[in-house]
Amino acid sequence: MITDLLRETEGRMNKAIEALEDEFRGLRTGRAAPALIERVLVDYYGTPTALKQLAVISAPEPQMLLVRPYDPGSIGNIEKAILQADLGLNPSNDGRMIRVPIPRLTEERRREMVKVLKRRLEEARVALRNVRRDALNDLREFENEKLISEDELKRGQEDLQKLTDQSIKQVDEIGERKEQELMEI
Repeated sequence: MITDLLRETEGRMNKAIEALEDEFRGLRTGRAAPALIERVLVDYYGTPTALKQLAVISAPEPQMLLVRPYDPGSIGNIEKAILQADLGLNPSNDGRMIRVPIPRLTEERRREMVKVLKRRLEEARVALRNVRRDALNDLREFENEKLISEDELKRGQEDLQKLTDQSIKQVDEIGERKEQELMEI
């Protein structure tokens, strides 16, 4: 019973970590990466749609993204969405595709990105602690319903804390790697 709860909790914590990594892929580092714009929402016939569903996004050069829309009629909306996404990018289109040059990051912009990174890291830690809290409540409920003993509750709490510490350490390592990547010139 406790092992099932811990397995489920570990799965939830891993999903929180995956969500953080996915979010960090879109955090700009000065190099062209399709993940930077693939989540930009485009108004496609009145429906907000992720750019990656409307176009092929590639990085043919280290400082350039290329967006090839499946529907050439949506090129204006895609260009407008990239401009409005507040990523500091200026796309230009030639009627068939959109070129998005990636400017070099200034020192000031890098520091702003690190602040955003730290805020997102703290949000991930809070999410992990919330998962731990839910699991602790379940463990206490198991004990109140006499499904587990007090000793099993203590062991379960210790295992849960180890799992939480391990996950938070993983989040911190991800954050350190991304911060180094952001501050790299």
